[in-house]
Amino acid sequence: MRNTLIFDLAAKDRIIEMAWEDRTPFDAITFQFGIREQQVIALMRREIKASSFKLWRKRVQGRATKHSKMQEDSVCRFKCSRQKAISSNKISKRN
Repeated sequence: MRNTLIFDLAAKDRIIEMAWEDRTPFDAITFQFGIREQQVIALMRREIKASSFKLWRKRVQGRATKHSKMQEDSVCRFKCSRQKAISSNKISKRN
């Protein structure tokens, strides 16, 4: 039996939006929602169209901005610039 996390619709939408953003690392999703990269991938596979998932995986795979360990040390952002406007976002309230 698989260990499937259950999120409400708003949380799923936010995870998908964060995963889709090129500059939001998986670490930010882990910090906010407590799920690992592989769980994000599984959620994306389940929740979006197969063709959209394939495009997303092709774009994200190996992208330095999605994987904090691959980013340059000088990059210190943890969220995209639009993220601050989202009121229910835990990260935006850290500043």
